[in-house]
Amino acid sequence: MSIKDRKKMNQLEKILILSPHTDDGEIGAGGTIARFIEEGKEIYYVAFSSCEASVPAGFPGDILKKECKKATGILGIKPENVILMDYEVRMFPLHRQGILDDMIALNKELGPDLILVPSSNDTHQDHQVIYAEALRAFKKNASIWGYEHPWNNLTFTTDIFVKLEERHIMKKIEAMKQYESQNFRTYFDEKYIKALAYARGTQVNYTFAEAFELIRLLVR
Repeated sequence: MSIKDRKKMNQLEKILILSPHTDDGEIGAGGTIARFIEEGKEIYYVAFSSCEASVPAGFPGDILKKECKKATGILGIKPENVILMDYEVRMFPLHRQGILDDMIALNKELGPDLILVPSSNDTHQDHQVIYAEALRAFKKNASIWGYEHPWNNLTFTTDIFVKLEERHIMKKIEAMKQYESQNFRTYFDEKYIKALAYARGTQVNYTFAEAFELIRLLVR
């Protein structure tokens, strides 16, 4: 690959985060989002479900929507670039065509250069649908990277490493803290977030990193 082509690979200016549920995108790519925002890239975030059926007792049904808006705001995503849909959690396989139609509409409206989605080996049924339909909707128009959720992945291919500074990880941690309704989950723990970023960085001699599966690469 020529030097010219390598430079073109870095020209990913419009990036679309596809998050099956509120918080998935931040968990898998929060540090990378913070870095991309810092670099002036245009970021869009779509969550397909706010998981109202899974909200813990004592919280209002729309709490995850409110928390998601706070979290994405901390990462630096513009409020008008955050889209929250209302598909029922754990029922995405029943709504594949509607989800695909939404993605096709997003592709036409936004024309993104890069899509971030759950990895191809994510075992959650909703995550599988988002991965599969994103491949159908965007494969001819955008590069596609898969982010990792280790508790859902039987295996994960670390094809891409995004170098992160501590400030990016701290911004991710601060964003995750906005999900007060979810703080009982072990993967929201600050120690876990730092440990995974440190482990991924160690693989490529960075201090911190987030890793991604390469699903599709378009070099323009």
